[in-house]
Amino acid sequence: MVRRAVAPSLLAVPVAVALGWVLGGPGVAVSAAVGVGVVFANFAASGLSLAWASTISIPVVQGVALGGFVVRLGLVVGLLFALRGVSWFSPLAFALAVVPGTILLLAFEARLTIRGAGAALDIPADPSAVLAAEALAAREA
Repeated sequence: MVRRAVAPSLLAVPVAVALGWVLGGPGVAVSAAVGVGVVFANFAASGLSLAWASTISIPVVQGVALGGFVVRLGLVVGLLFALRGVSWFSPLAFALAVVPGTILLLAFEARLTIRGAGAALDIPADPSAVLAAEALAAREA
């Protein structure tokens, strides 16, 4: 899914820059572009970390999904506060790029999921469940 989101994300950057430039000048344009970049980086980190976790076990997937969300959200908020002190940065433009960008990316992800992009996912069985099933089969035999 991350690979499929690269093209729309790359198209969103010039749109954000153009809107930012028209509405507020170069600082707003760069702030909006940073916001779009943060949205894509957040999505890519989510997808790649979940792909890695799926090779381990289902509990790891759950931990990465829940814990990763909190960590990534903290990084986005931390970046907002870190850039707030820079003269060219516009927190409003950043937020106005991040919020709709996230909503559009979630809609894109839902569209891919509805079309069956997740049908090829192969989640391995939990090792402890496999051992328990083998032990049960051995006792029954």
